[in-house]
Amino acid sequence: MRLYDHGLSTLEQYGLTARSAFRIRGALLCQTEEGLLILKEFSGSEKKLLKQQELLLSIQEKGGLVDVFLENKEGSLISRDKDNIPYTLQRWYEGRECDTKSREDILLGVRTLASLHKIMKLPPAEEYMGRSLKDEYLRHNQELRKIRKFIRKKGASSPFEKEFLSSVEWFLKRGEEALEMLEDSSYGRLKEEAGKEGWICHGEYNQHNILMLQGRTAVTNFGHWSFDVQMVDLYRFMRKILEKYNWNPELAKKMLWTYSQERRISREEWEHLRIRFTYPEKYWKLSNYYYSHNKAWISEKNNEKLKILIRQKEIWKRFTDQCFLHYPF
Repeated sequence: MRLYDHGLSTLEQYGLTARSAFRIRGALLCQTEEGLLILKEFSGSEKKLLKQQELLLSIQEKGGLVDVFLENKEGSLISRDKDNIPYTLQRWYEGRECDTKSREDILLGVRTLASLHKIMKLPPAEEYMGRSLKDEYLRHNQELRKIRKFIRKKGASSPFEKEFLSSVEWFLKRGEEALEMLEDSSYGRLKEEAGKEGWICHGEYNQHNILMLQGRTAVTNFGHWSFDVQMVDLYRFMRKILEKYNWNPELAKKMLWTYSQERRISREEWEHLRIRFTYPEKYWKLSNYYYSHNKAWISEKNNEKLKILIRQKEIWKRFTDQCFLHYPF
C-alpha cells in the first residue's frame, strides 16, 4: 500500500484532495472535488499516452463516455510523487461492471462496442499499427511444435503434460487450418484499409472495462489501443463470453446480429471472424504459459482449464461451422 499512499499525494499537483480513496485492480479510486477519479501508476510510453488522450477526447466530443486523463497544473498528463514514481489521473464513473451472466448486459456491451467502432478514428500513424496476425499464427504454431518436442523428449510426467500430448495434434491441425484460411483471405486488404483510414481497436474490450450506468455505458482502459481491423475487439469479447456459455451458437448469432444493427459487418470482416474463431488461441495460451513458467509445479486450475478445452473441442469446432458458414448480412 506504500506506493499508493505516495501516489495519493500527487493529487496536490492537480489542486485536488481525496475525500476518500480505496484500491481497485491495482489503482486508487478517489472521491474528489472533481468527482470520481482513478489514480494509476504509469509505466508506458508518454508519446503513446498523448495519442491515447487524443483518442479519448475525440470519443468524448462525439458523445462517448470514456476515462479521459486530467492534466496537472503544469499541463502534463503524468505526475511524479516524491520517489519519482509516475502516475496518471483519469475520470471515472459510478457504475458496475458488465455482468457476463446477464444476456441483456452482454448485448448492451456488444452494441456499445459497435457504436464505439464507428467513432474510434484518428489520423493514421504506422508506429501504432497492430501486430500482423499471420506472423502471430506462424509463431504460435511453431511454439506448439516446440512444446510438443520438449515434452516428448523429457517424458510427460504431470497430468498437464499428458493431456497436452494427447490433444496437441488436433489443436495444432486447427491452428494450421486457420493460418491457411488467413493466407487465402482478404486480411491484408482489411488491415491496410484500417491503417490508411485510421480505424482503431480498443485492444482489451472485456466485461471489466465496460461500466453499466443509469441508462448508459462507459468504456475504460484504452491502454492497449492500436490501428487494426476492428473485428479483433468483437472476436475477443465474444470468445470470452462464449467460453462461459459452452460455445452457444444462438447467443453468438444474437451478439453478431446486435453488433450489425449498429455497425454493419462486411463479408470480409465476417470471414475474418471465422478465421479467428478457428484458431485455438486459448489452447496456445495455456500451453505457452506452461512452457514459460515453472514446469515442476503446474496449478490445478490450469490443468482443469486444459481438460475443459479438450472436452469442448468438438462443440467449439461445430460452433464455428454453424455460426460462420453463410454470410447473413
